[in-house]
Amino acid sequence: MTKPTKEELEIALKEAAYMKEHDADPKFIAKALLNLNYRVNYLYEVFKTAEKYLYFGQEENEHQALTKAIEKARHEERNIEKKEDPPTYGL
Repeated sequence: MTKPTKEELEIALKEAAYMKEHDADPKFIAKALLNLNYRVNYLYEVFKTAEKYLYFGQEENEHQALTKAIEKARHEERNIEKKEDPPTYGL
């Protein structure tokens, strides 16, 4: 299966949003597409940051950026699952 073009993805996301807004999503396809598109964006950020961290010799600022990207992804996943973030300990 090939990746959709940018234009194809835009059309699909607009249609999915329309379906959700008008309660025309009986099999939850639009909900799944919108959710997966939302998730893939921040997970792709983790991927790009990890790749940069590994490519540039695992420098401290790249490590910090990777840690932040992972924490953001964890936070977003908790939001999606309606779970609270665990308390921080000042680390």
